[in-house]
Amino acid sequence: MDRLRVATLQYFIRPVNAFEEFEQQVSGLVDTAQDYDCHLLVFPEYFTTQLLTLGDTRLTIRDQVRRLAEFRPRFVELMSGLARRSGLHIAGGTIPEVDPDTGRLHNDAYLFTPQGKWGIQGKLHMTRFEREEWEVTSRSTLKVFDTALGKMAIAICYDVQFPEIIRAAARAGADILLVPSCTDDRRGFLRVRYCSHARAIENQMYVVNAATVGSLPMVPAVSLNYGQAAILTPSDLPFARDGILAEGVPNQESMVYGELDLTLLGRTRSSGTVLPLLDSERSQELAASVSVETL
Repeated sequence: MDRLRVATLQYFIRPVNAFEEFEQQVSGLVDTAQDYDCHLLVFPEYFTTQLLTLGDTRLTIRDQVRRLAEFRPRFVELMSGLARRSGLHIAGGTIPEVDPDTGRLHNDAYLFTPQGKWGIQGKLHMTRFEREEWEVTSRSTLKVFDTALGKMAIAICYDVQFPEIIRAAARAGADILLVPSCTDDRRGFLRVRYCSHARAIENQMYVVNAATVGSLPMVPAVSLNYGQAAILTPSDLPFARDGILAEGVPNQESMVYGELDLTLLGRTRSSGTVLPLLDSERSQELAASVSVETL
């Protein structure tokens, strides 16, 4: 597909009294994206923590996050069904998952297709609170998903701060980078946002960031949220002057959408004002030959 319309969410997390309330909120957003004639809808990281309000919020956060993983089969069934019904590709944010073989907890992002298939990208780098307080373990495989919409990769929040893995995805053919995020303050949000901009520029790719907004004061994991969804582009003449195709108003529940032109992206990679992806082979050579000089 040469052109596709993408929607990304500033997802408002609120207490729910039943799984069906969560289902209604999610389904309504999918219906809206379908009404906007979108091809892809992106949910943020850990938006599923909303389901923790169905249980005992006095438990330790480690136990709560493991309890959240118990909703995974029902979550997958819901999102897969919505993708089939709507005809959308849905990047379903993340939900914790317990490895049945090791018992380790992971933070996994799902990409659902209208054909009922799905792929999983685990988070590759843990933030300190995930590792030290939640006891979440990193995955070890980076994937590029070859879909009917084109090739795309997923960098879950903190992962976007590591340029090496995104460059590897771009070299493997990824034109679109999805960045589901969950950040509690403006500093954390800006780390994700600035790095998303950098990845779009240095890899000449589209970057789609989805974010959580709102708060669940009774759940330490998401007692605060600061978020702003955006669709970012390379910084070159055919694209928006500031590299922002679309963005929301910070911390307001909303859906941001825009059209991605993959043909234009391909031309920019081969004949743009600058060619950072093509020239990155030279930077690899230079990095391998770095030396320290004492003066």
